[in-house]
Amino acid sequence: MRVLVVEDHEELALTVAAGLRREGMAVDVVLDGRSALDRTSVTRYDVIVLDRDLPGLHGDEVCGSLAGAGYPARVLMLTAAGTIDDRVTGLGAGADDYLPKPFAFAELVARIRALARRSHRALPPVLVHGDLRLDPSTRIAVRDGRRLSLSPKEFAVLELLLTAGGAVVSAEELLERGWDEFADPFTHTVKVTISRLRRKLGDPPLIETVPQAGYRI
Repeated sequence: MRVLVVEDHEELALTVAAGLRREGMAVDVVLDGRSALDRTSVTRYDVIVLDRDLPGLHGDEVCGSLAGAGYPARVLMLTAAGTIDDRVTGLGAGADDYLPKPFAFAELVARIRALARRSHRALPPVLVHGDLRLDPSTRIAVRDGRRLSLSPKEFAVLELLLTAGGAVVSAEELLERGWDEFADPFTHTVKVTISRLRRKLGDPPLIETVPQAGYRI
């Protein structure tokens, strides 16, 4: 999943981003509200982790702008103020969930994943295709009883292909959804990842290349 972290405390923002990347998410970071709106104007995110108490453009204004524009991402609002009135105001601005600071990182991850599930069509908790089983919550993929040792990017690509339900997924979409802002769009990153994934999946082959279109399972 693609996540945007909007937090003016740079050390906290980078720490959260690093932790989410270890959980297999593609994460971008901005430090103020206007940058958040600029980034969302060109990139599609699944979840936005938004600090409410941003300087300049307040988190409530960012949230309201996204909601008014019909931006599809789910918003998890963070704030040091944990009163009921604060939560009601934040949710009223368009946030989908609310987490007061300080928070447990495990809870942050669980809430992000829950919001990401809500931003897409309903999917089973375990994705199955023939003898392949993938569990996004435990980050475990098994084929024919054999557990697959996948890198975070390999897992992300496999999950994106399985959730597409047989539809073709372009290399551009895989790059946008599975990698963060540091990915070079002019490299063969997706092609190399697909090649490694095919080797790990083994035979019979599961991933089909559709010429000039992308990949599908």
